[in-house]
Amino acid sequence: MRRQMLIGKIHRATITGADVDYEGSITLDPDLMDAAGLIVHERVSVLDIDNGSRFDTYAIAGIRGKGEVVVNGAAARLVQQGDKCIVLAYGEMEDEEARAHEPNIVLVGEGNRPVTITDPV
Repeated sequence: MRRQMLIGKIHRATITGADVDYEGSITLDPDLMDAAGLIVHERVSVLDIDNGSRFDTYAIAGIRGKGEVVVNGAAARLVQQGDKCIVLAYGEMEDEEARAHEPNIVLVGEGNRPVTITDPV
């Protein structure tokens, strides 16, 4: 049996922009992506803590160290600059691997800088 498991989580990032005219995706600071173990074009779920909206898109890299978290395309209508959000990535693995799996959890602080990073065991 294969299970879908949380691979990486960026928790309480602040949305720095929303660009409805862009073709889609979420632009993330590569420092956040690296800390959470996310790669460019990976499917992610975005959860807006302030208004409860949830949507799936894919991650693209912004400028390293800039703290960008920008929702692009149609999903930009679901968020507002300044909202807090959670970005999640999932992966499939065999049952045995899933039982031993630990995700990368990144707690985000001021300026969308990683504050605490939980690396997998």
